[in-house]
Amino acid sequence: MNESNGYDIAREKVNLETSKIAWKELQRFFASGSAVYVASTLDLVDVAYQFSIDNKDQVASWMQNNQVALVSDQQASDWFEADAKVWAVVVKPWILVQE
Repeated sequence: MNESNGYDIAREKVNLETSKIAWKELQRFFASGSAVYVASTLDLVDVAYQFSIDNKDQVASWMQNNQVALVSDQQASDWFEADAKVWAVVVKPWILVQE
């Protein structure tokens, strides 16, 4: 298997684990500091894949550009009040979420 196929398989696995979920069901992850916001300008599956392979340089770049960050108190409150559903995927120990 070449490197491209490995990427495609890993990315497909992450894609299959991505789902829409009520933000209220993710409150305990937010409370524990493991809920990570992913900007809508990014592909959630790509971000999850980069987290899964521990690509620190790419994640740091997104963080510097405010495209990836811990979910803020304001975001959590807004989503809770709106009874929002978010896209989410688990990349232990993180839960990545996107509006």
